Amino acid sequence: MAKVTSSKLNIAIIHPDLGIGGAERLIVDAAVELASQGHKVHVFTAHHDKNRCFEETVAGTFPVTVYGSFLPRHIFYHLHALCAYLRCLFVAFCVLFMWHSFDVILADQVSVVIPILKIKRSTKVVFYCHFPDLLLAQHSTFIRRMYRKPIDYAEEITTGIADLILVNSKFTASTFANTFKYLDAKGIRPAVLYPAVNVDQFNEPSSFKLNFLSINRFERKKNIQLAISAFAMLNSPEGVLKHKDITNASLTIVGTLLFCRICSILQFVCKLSSVDLWCNHFSNRWL
Repeated sequence: MAKVTSSKLNIAIIHPDLGIGGAERLIVDAAVELASQGHKVHVFTAHHDKNRCFEETVAGTFPVTVYGSFLPRHIFYHLHALCAYLRCLFVAFCVLFMWHSFDVILADQVSVVIPILKIKRSTKVVFYCHFPDLLLAQHSTFIRRMYRKPIDYAEEITTGIADLILVNSKFTASTFANTFKYLDAKGIRPAVLYPAVNVDQFNEPSSFKLNFLSINRFERKKNIQLAISAFAMLNSPEGVLKHKDITNASLTIVGTLLFCRICSILQFVCKLSSVDLWCNHFSNRWL
């Protein structure tokens, strides 16, 4: 991309579903920060429930425009990825034909929109890759593999068209290179944007004890076991905090769905990692 200047930019952000989640939190924080720097920010999405969203999206800091909410998220609880692609493509075409050119468009999660956005040559497209989607999808059966093959191919090819690709860590950057081998061979590598949040609030001395916090949905792709394994390594000889008092350190895992079954699985994993686990269950009426 061209060298960044101090001029104010007209920026569009395209996100699949502006609900409540980690990806949505990052996009909202990015929009708020860009707006605070004087840039003109406009968020486009296929779904935005004003009763279930982050408050910044309805506070007027930046406009949110919805296109394609009538399109299905799935077909009889199948074809979720295909429906997500179609919804985002609809948003991209609406932005292309119904709005003047933006200086920069930030596309989040779904890369298939990038070729559409690049039709206007004056627009630079930034793609934020949380993690290669093909690694999160199941390829367990022949039908699934056939279904995913064109989607996985489209993900890699369209990702490489972006003017700039961003990831949140060196780990994700290495995973990107190992997954998208064609792009890596062409020298297309993502830039690491870290940290993705404002960490100034953590600079002041604190009397709070060390606590690892994991907030995720309880599902396979979130790999919650990694948090348990990392916490167990605190007391290992190679632990990064070996010179600090970690006697009262704790690990808090917060999530939803299938609590009883997941809790038993986590207890088993903790036992293998020599970590004590205490479970508490809050019913939906508390949420």
